[in-house]
Amino acid sequence: MELHEYARYDALGLRNLIKAGEVTAGEVEAAARQALAVANAEVNGLALPVFAPALDHAADGPFAGIPFLIKDHGPVAKGVPFFLGSRALPGIAPQHDTDLMARFRAAGLVTLGLTTSPEMCVSFSTEPVRFGPARNPWDPDRGAGGSSGGAAALVAAGAVPVAHASDGAGSIRIPASCCGLVGLKPSRGRVPCGPDTGEMMLGMAYEFALTRTVRDAAHLLDAVQGPGVGDKYTAPPPRRPYAEETETAPGRLRVAVTTESWAGTKVDDQVAAAAVRTGRALERMGHTVSVAAPHVDWDDVLRAWVCEGVAVASTLLRAPRRPDPAMMEAVSRRFLQTAEEYTALDMLAAFDAQNRVTRSVGAFLTEYDLLVTPTLGRLPAPHGTLRYDDPGHTLLSWLESLTDHAPFPVVFNLTGQPAISLPLGTGDGGLPIGVQLVAPYGREDLLFQVAARLEEAMPWKDRLPPVFAGNR
Repeated sequence: MELHEYARYDALGLRNLIKAGEVTAGEVEAAARQALAVANAEVNGLALPVFAPALDHAADGPFAGIPFLIKDHGPVAKGVPFFLGSRALPGIAPQHDTDLMARFRAAGLVTLGLTTSPEMCVSFSTEPVRFGPARNPWDPDRGAGGSSGGAAALVAAGAVPVAHASDGAGSIRIPASCCGLVGLKPSRGRVPCGPDTGEMMLGMAYEFALTRTVRDAAHLLDAVQGPGVGDKYTAPPPRRPYAEETETAPGRLRVAVTTESWAGTKVDDQVAAAAVRTGRALERMGHTVSVAAPHVDWDDVLRAWVCEGVAVASTLLRAPRRPDPAMMEAVSRRFLQTAEEYTALDMLAAFDAQNRVTRSVGAFLTEYDLLVTPTLGRLPAPHGTLRYDDPGHTLLSWLESLTDHAPFPVVFNLTGQPAISLPLGTGDGGLPIGVQLVAPYGREDLLFQVAARLEEAMPWKDRLPPVFAGNR
């Protein structure tokens, strides 16, 4: 299989070729290895050399033979060391798969590598001192977003059609926006988080993937959704396969559009315009579109957001071998210090704040079927913009810098609704602009119905970045 052919297919396209006997799974894997070498040399998205051989996987799953990558965000796959992007972690090899990884294997995904993340996964840029910056294939002088930036850079550059990602404050949707991809954050409880945790980051973090097409996201969610054994809670089961929802009309919807940041920060005009254009496209489809937004108290958001970071840091503090703070970046040290000082009363106050935000957004989404916002507040940032290793940062100044960059996604980590970023706009220099769609809790079906219609009306499949493996 030629490299230029391989890189243009999404996961379902490759799977159809394999099923039809036009290529073999081995030929697809060989092309993927070549594409990874070409793309990673430009975007620096891998935390380890490409796996040889690939991790074990089923030969007959719905994604059998499809190249795949996992994220360096913590225990994922048995025997694969993780670093959390940090010089302080020597590479901890898990003794078992996570429940989600077991489902990735059962789906037949061919896992070929580990992608980079920022240290502790608490940045919207992927620029760890340990691995260096993940470069955006649309402009290598800009970041790929975070914390799933290595994954996004490699998917956008044509190395693999799909890659594992996680989202604690926008870390699937933000890289998707930066790199021109589809990034779904599922509903709380839709995808299993066990067996080592009952709730990822106190129920405010989620795992799934980055894809190039809506149909890949729908088919993959079909393959991995549903409760794990012993999960504390689970989202309501879908009425039918999500893959079928991409072929289903959503009916007439009540759609709210906002481009106003709840934090009061400035939103770039180009970014705001992309969300407005999306609202107009939905109006042309027959939906009722209004300018409206839920009330969100940003002080409550910040209070709950700090609690998320404390949850990550406290995991490290409870580890059998604590990481050496001197080997960690400046903001990580701030989080570790805060975790050591954090009290049970602080945590209860954070949960109360989260509840207030959740109730307000939940009530709003009883009046509207869909909320449309920008994903980021601005275009993808040049390297060094967020300065994670700046010792001058306080925890508050760090969160404020993230707020300036992307004030929209984190709200829905607190509230639990499904949200998806779609590459529906372009800005200066052809840089991608993501638009976020949010549906009521448990309504991924509605997101897929609408996203598929927008993919038809505002297509992006022929927009390819300058750094693209298929160009070789």
